[in-house]
Amino acid sequence: MTRLILFNKPYGVLSQFTDRGSETARATLSDYIDVPGVYPAGRLDRDSEGLLILTDDGALQARISSPKHKMPKTYLAQVEGEPGDAALAALARGVTLNDGPTRPATVRRIDPPPLWDRDPPVRYRKSVPDAWIELTITEGRNRQVRRMTAAVGFPTLRLVRWRIGEWEIGDLAVGVWREVG
Repeated sequence: MTRLILFNKPYGVLSQFTDRGSETARATLSDYIDVPGVYPAGRLDRDSEGLLILTDDGALQARISSPKHKMPKTYLAQVEGEPGDAALAALARGVTLNDGPTRPATVRRIDPPPLWDRDPPVRYRKSVPDAWIELTITEGRNRQVRRMTAAVGFPTLRLVRWRIGEWEIGDLAVGVWREVG
């Protein structure tokens, strides 16, 4: 029987079970999940939050994480500034990054979502507005969403992965996991 775990990864946690290569200990998945034989299907950067799927099924792991399967991943991004229609259209068409063009994305402006508090909080600047967008991509390049929003002039301040394929974070509290069947 395949094990499938949904985990709401906190900010600052590595998407791996051990931390090699750091002089100071950093938080890893092993600080939150004590389930033998499961591994993350894909990654979330240390400074990104939200849904991380872990499984013991190698084929499922590959299907979730490999760009060739084009599994949609939805992110909620707080960006610096207020992107207009032109910036959103550019994201939707796909933007050219230093490693080539991205696939088209689905994007829309959203109201600030009712998320958990982040520790540390996002730096607030009274003179610079921010906005939230929902962005769905079918790739998963290194820091792709952050690079895409920066490419259209709106750097990402906070990034939360909300959905991967059919799995959604829903009401899963930050730092908590649950097994799904």
